[in-house]
Amino acid sequence: MKKKPVLTLALAAGLAVSSIGAQAIYAKPVDVQQQQPINVFDNKVINKINVDNIYNNIEYLSRTPRVAGTAEEQNAIQYVKEQFESYGYKTELQEFQFYGYTSPTTVELNVEGYEGDLEPKSFTYGMNGNVTGELVYAGLGQASDLEGLDLTGKIALVQRGNISFAEKVLNAAAKGAEGVIIYNNADGVINGTLGGPNDAYVPVVSITQAAGQALLSAIGNGESPIATINIEGAEAGMRTSHNVIATKAPTNKNKGTTEEVVAIGAHHDSVPGAPGANDDASGTSMTLELARVLKDLPTDKELRFITFGAEELGLIGSRYYASQLSEEDKNRFVGYFNLDMVGSRDAGHLVINTVDGQDNIVSSHSQASSARLNGEPTPIELGGSSDHVSFYEVGIPSASFIHRPLEPWYHTPEDTIDKISKEKLQDVAEIVGTAVYDLVSPENQGPKAVKGNEQKVPHLYHEQEIK
Repeated sequence: MKKKPVLTLALAAGLAVSSIGAQAIYAKPVDVQQQQPINVFDNKVINKINVDNIYNNIEYLSRTPRVAGTAEEQNAIQYVKEQFESYGYKTELQEFQFYGYTSPTTVELNVEGYEGDLEPKSFTYGMNGNVTGELVYAGLGQASDLEGLDLTGKIALVQRGNISFAEKVLNAAAKGAEGVIIYNNADGVINGTLGGPNDAYVPVVSITQAAGQALLSAIGNGESPIATINIEGAEAGMRTSHNVIATKAPTNKNKGTTEEVVAIGAHHDSVPGAPGANDDASGTSMTLELARVLKDLPTDKELRFITFGAEELGLIGSRYYASQLSEEDKNRFVGYFNLDMVGSRDAGHLVINTVDGQDNIVSSHSQASSARLNGEPTPIELGGSSDHVSFYEVGIPSASFIHRPLEPWYHTPEDTIDKISKEKLQDVAEIVGTAVYDLVSPENQGPKAVKGNEQKVPHLYHEQEIK
């Protein structure tokens, strides 16, 4: 397959909130003028990659959404485990628990006298309830806005802004409100979260700016409209998920065998309603294929292939995995290669995300591979919001591979198999596969593990307790 040159300019960030469009950088080791052509060690990997295997596994995994803690995610976990085992790997399931939330099946809002469609939306961690009361304007829902207001038995209409959605709901509830309607302060809908569970919440829905202003006008005209909020089917509680870990011990036991570790991974869960073909059945399936490719090649380091659960809820699976590593284990890690959204035909060019936007052993070896294969190095960008963050936090060099800008189907029901590009899959598999083999091949004598500083970066994911 003829390679297309990769991006030569920095890319703007896509839809993921933590990728802030830092200028792309190129590592020193990948000066194209000095770069060696594809070598025999690259071909050992490239010649074994079968892109149809990746595509077919994506097709199987993306037949249904794989929301963390559901039976569908468990089916995906078992499938991944069986695939690893079919290649001959020793495989384990690492169980963890987390607080899970299922969105409601019914979200209704009716206001007497309002003839339009209010199109209410729910908030993550919102509670069920059927409440009716007089609609009262409560400003931004701040404590100062509610001074002198008696909301007992009423429904508060508040505007988005200044404080969190959760604070607005709790402030109104403390004043006796039966429910809360939050209207947007800009065009569009609110897809919001209350951030976590709280027994003090009352039923809450969001509406558009236009709908909110119409209701506010009715109140301003002296009307006292009666509103009813009905939310059904929301469920919350402790859920169980698993990480799937396949391990390959060093095979070159007589020539400088080390106890160092290189890992490749992806997340196997998806968001509600999204089949997740690209996000992230593509990364999971590529992890499986690289495990198959590297299984019988000589290596002088331990290889781990990991798929993580509950990434979409705040990197919960990978954070749990990292939290369970001993100091000895962390010191053995050379690096972690993360594959997240690596096959969409509708996304932009391949970039390498690092948490600090700086080069590390994972990005530099990957840039060297892409320079050999494609004629120029894949650019590095600052970016979080995926499982490489969890490794960075415990001092393990890591990077994530993704195409930017993101495809328009990101986190939607349209993230389906027909949007997957085999050419992009082949390209990323070759870059990552040859970079990894460059680190673990006995002939290449890759660099020793160097542990970085441990540091928390919770702004790059939604913090949530794990057990």
